[in-house]
Amino acid sequence: MAGLGELVGVLKAAGEGTRLRLLALLADGDHSVKDLTAILDQSQPRVSRHLKLLADAGLVQRHAEGAWAYYRLSPAGEGAELARWLMARVDPEAPERRQDKARQADIRAGQRAQAAAYFAQVAESWDLLKTLHVPEAAVEAAVLDALDGRVVDLLVDLGTGTGRMLDVLAPAYRRGIGIDSSREMLTVARSRLSSAGIAHAQVRLGDITALDLSMGEADVVVLHQVLHYFDDPGRMLTEARQLLKPGGEMLIVDFAPHDLEFLRSEHEHRRLGLSAAQMRGWADAAGLDVASSRDFPSDHTDGGLTVCLWRLVARSKTD
Repeated sequence: MAGLGELVGVLKAAGEGTRLRLLALLADGDHSVKDLTAILDQSQPRVSRHLKLLADAGLVQRHAEGAWAYYRLSPAGEGAELARWLMARVDPEAPERRQDKARQADIRAGQRAQAAAYFAQVAESWDLLKTLHVPEAAVEAAVLDALDGRVVDLLVDLGTGTGRMLDVLAPAYRRGIGIDSSREMLTVARSRLSSAGIAHAQVRLGDITALDLSMGEADVVVLHQVLHYFDDPGRMLTEARQLLKPGGEMLIVDFAPHDLEFLRSEHEHRRLGLSAAQMRGWADAAGLDVASSRDFPSDHTDGGLTVCLWRLVARSKTD
């Protein structure tokens, strides 16, 4: 229970038009200050002031990543309860809400197009790029070990890129499907699978943020070096969770938090790594439990990246 003064502060923070619009946008997932500024068509200092008031009142959480900061709705507390109550009563057809959603969709489409252009440019050298400062062989062996010698019916590799994980995990599935939005990457992937004689896997052109569920319920979903390309990894986990059968597993490989801004400016990374606490929060919201995690520090001595492997397990629908 909160005191009267605290409740008044929370109500004051929420009771303003722009701040309500911000809460509605953050109910859709994590956003950077940069994107919120563009969506609302307001100055960065103004938007930042509104976000600070919301954060101080416990309505939203702030997470700094290098030169950027991301915001999300608070997952717990009086502020979180009030935010959820308010958002359940926002009319999705209200003019300002429709305008914000349209701008949000435009920004996300622009980010996807920018990333697609980058992937088209680096498709041929993608596997080499991924090995820079990363203990890739150890990570790949650990991903295979995570399946504990099992052979599953269906494995889906989201953001399959050049199909490397379908190749590495080929002994562990009877049917494999790789999804990617880059035609250039898929050309390389098809060539790789054909050369390796892997006939029980296929790759498809598709948007992993809007999955085709007709491919069937998967035993395992893989997200290998994918989530850092999204402003809101939690939204991606929730989307991917729809593919998993109850008790199915999600294997996630990504970077630990780091401060290498050039990966954002030159290589289209949106998040500078993912922390253990962030992963637990996103997984919980998506109906997943973190069963295990492993860190793989760089074998370089000049400040290379640490790679993390998480194994998430889908809860049953009644949990």
